[in-house]
Amino acid sequence: MYIPPAFAERDVAKLHAFMATYGFATIVSNGPEGLVATHVPVLLERDRGPYGTLVAHLARANPHGQALDDAEVLAIFHGPHGYVSPSWYATHPAVPTWNYAVVHAYGRARLVHDEIRLRDIVADLTAKYESGRARPWTVDGLPEQFMHGMLKAIVGVEIEITRLEGKLKLSQNRSAVDRRNVIAALRQSDNAADRALADYMAQHAAPPPEA
Repeated sequence: MYIPPAFAERDVAKLHAFMATYGFATIVSNGPEGLVATHVPVLLERDRGPYGTLVAHLARANPHGQALDDAEVLAIFHGPHGYVSPSWYATHPAVPTWNYAVVHAYGRARLVHDEIRLRDIVADLTAKYESGRARPWTVDGLPEQFMHGMLKAIVGVEIEITRLEGKLKLSQNRSAVDRRNVIAALRQSDNAADRALADYMAQHAAPPPEA
């Protein structure tokens, strides 16, 4: 990934926090039939390996699953993003751009077929996304025969991360006035995604306070 120095994020703890927050990832690999991508929720086990290990599951009917075994893969995590108009800048001339935050995690995948481990993967993913609900749903109440059938229909994937890249392109190359203007304009948008980008910029690329 092309990362100008102004946009680089190298802190592993911050990259892990990003991946945990924006956990719906795109897993890409290259096989005999070319590039293949699958979009899945992913768990990060931070203490397994130097950069952590990603855990997910795919439908067993998905051909990508079998192609992943022992394959080099790239998992892409997408954060807030949106269009930035040059009309918001105080400094001219200027051109349009797109602000965004992404993390790329590289590693080698291995498949998980063991039913006990698959059950743990499903339970852990469910617990993550049910957390915070007044009445969290769990897999514990499912009939055993039904659960067994569901587990037979999936395959687990574990990816020990060997390299992490983070890019936060949040107008850090612009003046403090321009950054304040971008955040203000995004906050006034009717688009919820723009407002989310404004909040992310204010948190991770806030301009210095005005004198």
